[in-house]
Amino acid sequence: MIRSRLIGTLTAVVLAASAAPWPACAGPPFATDDPVPVDPGHWEVYGFSTRVDGDEDRTGTLAGVEINYGAAPNLQLHLIAPLTFDDPKGGPFKTGPGDLELGAKYRLLNASPATGGWQAAVFPLLEVPTGKCQEGLGDGHLRAFLPLWIQRDFGAWTTYGGGGYWINPGVGNRDYWFAGWLLQRRVAPRLSVAGELFYQTADETDGRDSAGFNLGLIYDITARYHLLISAGRGLQNARSNAFSYYVGLQSTF
Repeated sequence: MIRSRLIGTLTAVVLAASAAPWPACAGPPFATDDPVPVDPGHWEVYGFSTRVDGDEDRTGTLAGVEINYGAAPNLQLHLIAPLTFDDPKGGPFKTGPGDLELGAKYRLLNASPATGGWQAAVFPLLEVPTGKCQEGLGDGHLRAFLPLWIQRDFGAWTTYGGGGYWINPGVGNRDYWFAGWLLQRRVAPRLSVAGELFYQTADETDGRDSAGFNLGLIYDITARYHLLISAGRGLQNARSNAFSYYVGLQSTF
């Protein structure tokens, strides 16, 4: 019964997204996420593209879809389906479906005088190996991320962050930690700007820890459509992230 309801809910998410009027990620456009779920019965749908430039290649999402649905009070269901690419130096450009991401955000604390205005949520994610890992378009293993995110709003300012533990199986891989923090300000009725710092421990046995930053903006084109842009680079082990960006269009309804 539970399994059939879950399958039915995910099917509804995909069908509704396919009918949604969006044009051709984590709180997008940043790596750091927030604890605020979508309101019950409402949707967020993103069409987006990303790229990360490293010393050896350029990788990212050529075109992706992210879908978030408010399934119940304080509960959000989440799905990302990317068309990824890998462009190694001296090698052929490859593109195809990447790993599917599934998740559920559950808010544990709502902002109130008792919490000092803070909110908190868990947001476990599963990375399902649907991409061709032999072509650099997926990881080849089922991975999981177990984070905790917190947030506080004060006037025109919002700050949120946290992090969690990645379970990262595979030959040569190792489990690792990710943490990030963001500060955002609404500078005009339709425009918010933000910056984030993030840190990650090594995800390979012979890898190195890394850190970086992103600067970005969210522009409300209308009450329904929102433009999201960010760009940044690595600060530690920067060879793996000489430059990166996210561009997306969000529809809320």
